[in-house]
Amino acid sequence: MYRFAPSLLSANFARLGEEVENVVASGADWVHFDVMDNHYVPNLTVGPLVCKAIRPLTKAPIDVHLMVKPVDRIISGFIEAGADFISFHPEASEHIDRSLALIRDGGAKAGLALNPATPLYVLDHVMDRLDFILLMSVNPGFGGQAFIPSTLDKLAATRARLDAWSRKSGRHLLLEVDGGVKVDNIAEIARAGADTFVAGSAVFEAGLDSDPHRYDSVIARLRAELATVGA
Repeated sequence: MYRFAPSLLSANFARLGEEVENVVASGADWVHFDVMDNHYVPNLTVGPLVCKAIRPLTKAPIDVHLMVKPVDRIISGFIEAGADFISFHPEASEHIDRSLALIRDGGAKAGLALNPATPLYVLDHVMDRLDFILLMSVNPGFGGQAFIPSTLDKLAATRARLDAWSRKSGRHLLLEVDGGVKVDNIAEIARAGADTFVAGSAVFEAGLDSDPHRYDSVIARLRAELATVGA
Protein backbone atom coordinates (compact mmCIF):
# COMPACT_ATOMS: atom_id res chain seq x y z
CA MET A 1 0.00 0.00 0.00
CA TYR A 2 2.81 2.41 0.84
CA ARG A 3 6.01 3.18 -1.06
CA PHE A 4 9.25 4.77 0.15
CA ALA A 5 11.34 6.81 -2.29
CA PRO A 6 14.50 8.09 -0.56
CA SER A 7 15.78 11.24 -2.22
CA LEU A 8 19.34 11.05 -3.49
CA LEU A 9 19.63 14.80 -2.92
CA SER A 10 20.61 13.94 0.66
CA ALA A 11 22.92 11.06 -0.26
CA ASN A 12 26.72 11.09 -0.26
CA PHE A 13 27.44 12.10 -3.88
CA ALA A 14 31.03 10.87 -3.61
CA ARG A 15 29.61 7.35 -3.12
CA LEU A 16 26.35 7.63 -5.01
CA GLY A 17 26.36 4.13 -6.49
CA GLU A 18 26.90 2.54 -3.07
CA GLU A 19 24.22 4.76 -1.56
CA VAL A 20 21.67 3.59 -4.14
CA GLU A 21 22.50 -0.09 -3.62
CA ASN A 22 22.49 0.20 0.19
CA VAL A 23 19.24 2.11 0.52
CA VAL A 24 17.39 -0.28 -1.79
CA ALA A 25 18.81 -3.27 0.09
CA SER A 26 17.52 -1.65 3.29
CA GLY A 27 13.95 -1.58 2.03
CA ALA A 28 13.47 1.44 -0.24
CA ASP A 29 10.84 0.83 -2.92
CA TRP A 30 11.85 3.60 -5.34
CA VAL A 31 14.86 5.87 -5.79
CA HIS A 32 13.92 9.56 -5.95
CA PHE A 33 16.07 11.68 -8.24
CA ASP A 34 15.88 15.48 -7.83
CA VAL A 35 16.82 17.52 -10.90
CA MET A 36 17.38 21.26 -10.39
CA ASP A 37 18.55 23.82 -12.93
CA ASN A 38 19.45 26.98 -10.94
CA HIS A 39 16.69 28.68 -12.94
CA TYR A 40 13.30 27.32 -11.94
CA VAL A 41 14.74 26.69 -8.47
CA PRO A 42 17.83 28.27 -6.85
CA ASN A 43 19.98 25.16 -6.87
CA LEU A 44 21.86 23.01 -9.39
CA THR A 45 22.06 19.24 -9.13
CA VAL A 46 22.31 16.42 -11.68
CA GLY A 47 21.12 15.40 -15.12
CA PRO A 48 20.41 12.36 -17.31
CA LEU A 49 24.02 11.14 -17.33
CA VAL A 50 23.93 10.48 -13.58
CA CYS A 51 20.56 8.76 -13.89
CA LYS A 52 21.99 6.57 -16.65
CA ALA A 53 24.96 5.69 -14.44
CA ILE A 54 22.82 4.47 -11.54
CA ARG A 55 20.24 2.64 -13.69
CA PRO A 56 22.27 -0.61 -13.91
CA LEU A 57 22.76 -0.67 -10.13
CA THR A 58 19.15 -1.36 -9.16
CA LYS A 59 15.89 -2.80 -10.42
CA ALA A 60 13.97 -0.38 -8.20
CA PRO A 61 11.96 2.24 -10.11
CA ILE A 62 13.75 5.56 -10.58
CA ASP A 63 11.44 8.45 -9.75
CA VAL A 64 12.66 11.65 -11.46
CA HIS A 65 11.39 14.99 -10.17
CA LEU A 66 12.16 17.71 -12.72
CA MET A 67 12.57 21.18 -11.25
CA VAL A 68 13.69 22.74 -14.52
CA LYS A 69 12.30 25.28 -16.97
CA PRO A 70 11.65 24.75 -19.82
CA VAL A 71 10.98 21.10 -19.13
CA ASP A 72 10.15 19.47 -22.48
CA ARG A 73 13.66 19.29 -23.90
CA ILE A 74 15.05 17.27 -20.97
CA ILE A 75 12.26 14.69 -20.72
CA SER A 76 13.58 12.47 -23.51
CA GLY A 77 17.03 12.45 -21.93
CA PHE A 78 15.68 10.95 -18.72
CA ILE A 79 13.53 8.44 -20.56
CA GLU A 80 16.61 7.26 -22.44
CA ALA A 81 18.53 7.17 -19.14
CA GLY A 82 16.01 4.69 -17.70
CA ALA A 83 13.62 6.78 -15.60
CA ASP A 84 10.39 4.98 -14.66
CA PHE A 85 8.45 7.90 -13.18
CA ILE A 86 8.85 11.53 -14.27
CA SER A 87 7.12 14.52 -12.72
CA PHE A 88 7.39 18.22 -13.51
CA HIS A 89 5.87 21.49 -12.32
CA PRO A 90 3.02 23.00 -14.33
CA GLU A 91 4.67 26.42 -14.05
CA ALA A 92 7.66 25.02 -15.98
CA SER A 93 5.69 23.91 -19.04
CA GLU A 94 4.15 26.02 -21.78
CA HIS A 95 1.75 23.18 -22.60
CA ILE A 96 1.12 20.78 -19.71
CA ASP A 97 -0.79 18.26 -21.80
CA ARG A 98 2.05 18.06 -24.32
CA SER A 99 4.68 17.57 -21.62
CA LEU A 100 2.66 14.76 -20.04
CA ALA A 101 2.26 13.14 -23.45
CA LEU A 102 6.03 13.25 -24.02
CA ILE A 103 6.55 11.29 -20.81
CA ARG A 104 3.87 8.68 -21.40
CA ASP A 105 4.66 8.26 -25.09
CA GLY A 106 8.24 7.56 -24.04
CA GLY A 107 7.10 4.70 -21.82
CA ALA A 108 7.41 6.32 -18.39
CA LYS A 109 4.74 7.14 -15.83
CA ALA A 110 3.76 10.81 -15.82
CA GLY A 111 3.13 13.07 -12.85
CA LEU A 112 2.55 16.70 -11.96
CA ALA A 113 4.49 18.21 -9.06
CA LEU A 114 2.59 20.91 -7.19
CA ASN A 115 4.30 23.54 -5.06
CA PRO A 116 2.74 24.48 -1.70
CA ALA A 117 0.93 27.46 -3.27
CA THR A 118 0.01 25.81 -6.59
CA PRO A 119 -3.80 25.40 -6.72
CA LEU A 120 -5.34 22.00 -7.35
CA TYR A 121 -7.42 23.21 -10.29
CA VAL A 122 -4.38 22.72 -12.55
CA LEU A 123 -5.33 19.03 -12.42
CA ASP A 124 -8.82 19.54 -13.79
CA HIS A 125 -8.21 18.90 -17.48
CA VAL A 126 -5.27 16.48 -17.40
CA MET A 127 -6.33 13.71 -15.03
CA ASP A 128 -6.52 11.24 -17.89
CA ARG A 129 -2.85 11.95 -18.67
CA LEU A 130 -1.61 11.43 -15.12
CA ASP A 131 -0.29 8.35 -13.33
CA PHE A 132 0.61 10.11 -10.09
CA ILE A 133 0.65 13.47 -8.33
CA LEU A 134 3.57 14.79 -6.30
CA LEU A 135 2.68 17.32 -3.62
CA MET A 136 5.55 19.43 -2.36
CA SER A 137 5.39 19.88 1.40
CA VAL A 138 8.32 22.32 1.27
CA ASN A 139 9.29 24.95 -1.25
CA PRO A 140 11.44 23.18 -3.88
CA GLY A 141 15.15 23.70 -4.24
CA PHE A 142 16.86 22.42 -1.11
CA GLY A 143 16.79 19.34 1.11
CA GLY A 144 16.39 19.31 4.86
CA GLN A 145 13.46 21.75 5.08
CA ALA A 146 10.63 21.46 7.61
CA PHE A 147 7.25 20.06 6.58
CA ILE A 148 4.66 22.79 5.88
CA PRO A 149 1.61 21.88 8.03
CA SER A 150 -0.99 23.23 5.56
CA THR A 151 0.08 20.41 3.22
CA LEU A 152 -2.10 18.06 5.29
CA ASP A 153 -5.26 19.85 4.18
CA LYS A 154 -4.04 19.92 0.60
CA LEU A 155 -3.29 16.20 0.74
CA ALA A 156 -6.81 15.48 1.98
CA ALA A 157 -8.32 17.60 -0.81
CA THR A 158 -6.15 15.90 -3.40
CA ARG A 159 -7.03 12.45 -2.09
CA ALA A 160 -10.73 13.32 -2.42
CA ARG A 161 -10.16 14.30 -6.05
CA LEU A 162 -8.23 11.12 -6.78
CA ASP A 163 -10.85 8.92 -5.17
CA ALA A 164 -13.57 10.60 -7.22
CA TRP A 165 -11.51 10.14 -10.37
CA SER A 166 -10.93 6.48 -9.54
CA ARG A 167 -14.66 5.88 -9.15
CA LYS A 168 -15.32 7.62 -12.46
CA SER A 169 -12.49 6.15 -14.56
CA GLY A 170 -11.47 2.94 -12.81
CA ARG A 171 -7.87 4.21 -12.69
CA HIS A 172 -5.86 4.56 -9.50
CA LEU A 173 -3.39 7.45 -9.32
CA LEU A 174 -0.62 7.51 -6.74
CA LEU A 175 -0.29 10.44 -4.34
CA GLU A 176 3.31 11.21 -3.47
CA VAL A 177 4.52 13.75 -0.89
CA ASP A 178 7.99 15.31 -0.82
CA GLY A 179 9.60 17.42 1.88
CA GLY A 180 10.14 17.14 5.62
CA VAL A 181 8.82 13.57 5.88
CA LYS A 182 10.13 12.01 9.09
CA VAL A 183 9.37 9.26 11.59
CA ASP A 184 7.38 11.62 13.81
CA ASN A 185 4.99 12.86 11.10
CA ILE A 186 4.72 10.13 8.44
CA ALA A 187 1.64 8.51 9.99
CA GLU A 188 -0.22 11.83 10.04
CA ILE A 189 0.78 12.43 6.41
CA ALA A 190 -0.53 8.99 5.45
CA ARG A 191 -3.82 9.61 7.24
CA ALA A 192 -4.22 12.76 5.13
CA GLY A 193 -4.06 10.63 1.98
CA ALA A 194 -0.47 10.10 0.82
CA ASP A 195 0.63 6.63 -0.29
CA THR A 196 4.15 7.36 -1.56
CA PHE A 197 6.77 9.13 0.56
CA VAL A 198 9.95 10.93 -0.43
CA ALA A 199 12.32 11.08 2.53
CA GLY A 200 15.80 12.52 2.07
CA SER A 201 17.64 13.70 5.15
CA ALA A 202 15.47 11.50 7.41
CA VAL A 203 16.97 8.44 5.71
CA PHE A 204 20.40 9.39 4.43
CA GLU A 205 21.55 11.19 7.55
CA ALA A 206 20.99 8.06 9.62
CA GLY A 207 23.99 6.23 11.01
CA LEU A 208 27.61 6.10 9.92
CA ASP A 209 28.90 6.15 6.35
CA SER A 210 30.96 3.03 7.00
CA ASP A 211 27.89 0.91 7.77
CA PRO A 212 26.09 -0.34 4.62
CA HIS A 213 23.07 -1.36 6.72
CA ARG A 214 22.61 1.99 8.46
CA TYR A 215 19.32 2.65 6.64
CA ASP A 216 17.64 -0.54 7.88
CA SER A 217 16.51 0.85 11.22
CA VAL A 218 15.15 4.19 10.00
CA ILE A 219 13.16 2.58 7.16
CA ALA A 220 11.85 -0.01 9.63
CA ARG A 221 10.77 2.80 11.98
CA LEU A 222 9.00 4.61 9.12
CA ARG A 223 7.15 1.42 8.20
CA ALA A 224 6.24 0.80 11.83
CA GLU A 225 4.66 4.26 12.03
CA LEU A 226 2.66 3.56 8.87
CA ALA A 227 1.45 0.28 10.37
CA THR A 228 -0.42 2.36 12.96
CA VAL A 229 -2.49 4.12 10.28
CA GLY A 230 -6.03 2.84 10.42
CA ALA A 231 -5.26 0.78 13.51
